[in-house]
Amino acid sequence: MLTFVECQGTSYEMGRQYGEACRDQLAKALEMNINKLRHFAKINREDILANAHKFLPQAEAFDPELIAFLRGEAEGAGIHFDEAFYLRCSLEILLYYGKIASLCTSFAATGMATKDGKTILGQNIDWFSDFPVALLKLRYASGLGQLALSFGGVAEYVLSSRGFGLCANLTLAPRENYRAGLPYGCYLPKVMRQEKIGDALGVLCQVARGTGYYQLASSEGDLVGYESTYDDFNVLHPDKDMQVHANHYLTERFQKGDWGYTIFPDTYLRVNRIKRLMELQYGEITPEVMMKILSDHNNYPDAICRHANQNLSPEHHSETLASFIMVPEERKMYIAYGNPCQSDYLQYTL
Repeated sequence: MLTFVECQGTSYEMGRQYGEACRDQLAKALEMNINKLRHFAKINREDILANAHKFLPQAEAFDPELIAFLRGEAEGAGIHFDEAFYLRCSLEILLYYGKIASLCTSFAATGMATKDGKTILGQNIDWFSDFPVALLKLRYASGLGQLALSFGGVAEYVLSSRGFGLCANLTLAPRENYRAGLPYGCYLPKVMRQEKIGDALGVLCQVARGTGYYQLASSEGDLVGYESTYDDFNVLHPDKDMQVHANHYLTERFQKGDWGYTIFPDTYLRVNRIKRLMELQYGEITPEVMMKILSDHNNYPDAICRHANQNLSPEHHSETLASFIMVPEERKMYIAYGNPCQSDYLQYTL
């Protein structure tokens, strides 16, 4: 069952409420990430945390609200602040050492593509098997509300009460730069606290570099994608009111340094598969249609609905941990905990 936590108050108070409710999950996420590095990269815990600590001055200057949240999270979970902060930086550190799992497939549709013209966006979240996921319902003192699907304290996939939502997919720029910028878990919270989708895109353009594709979509029908390397970025626009993405660059000038194909060549199949299935339903796309598409098993087990590859050792297993669909105009989020082919989508509303 998906852990559901309601939090309200200051950033520190919400962090503490999250930490208290998800103490065991955060401890598990911490140990899973650290143990993979200790096992595969042969570095000790102290050095791992020290590597993350190098990002702290930049993160403190960029978003004091996040730092307050993490201090509350650490207190509530009974872990050290440096451990809570490491989780926010863990993806970049895992990438630096080349220790990652197969990853996600996302989509967005609006206007002529959907049955009622409303915007729909969502994705499957793929990562190491058994990694913890929780849903937070956040209510800020400013009145901002969020449904935030928390990925083990690393980052959140957020639907904002201000009428826009976010999906995220990993892309792989040259590895030597993974410790050059601000980790994505440290800038996405500020992105999703913005008043409008344009403001959120503006923050991405300022700071997001090199580790991710971001799909923003609003209740007003705005769809916009964002790709970057460590010294460049590109804003992508929809084709016939639809956008899809997986784990390779679509921007031509970024493709030369893309090394994702060495880890998940299925990314090319997944993005074409979801695009084709959506085109077959063009003008009739609904959340229910996308629930079926996100359950697709073409190229099993490395499919849109990913299952653990039993030919690999358990420490390399990757699978769909959760699947979500957002309808920003209705402030609704549908979530299947685990593989969507095996789990029902439950509705959550702001």
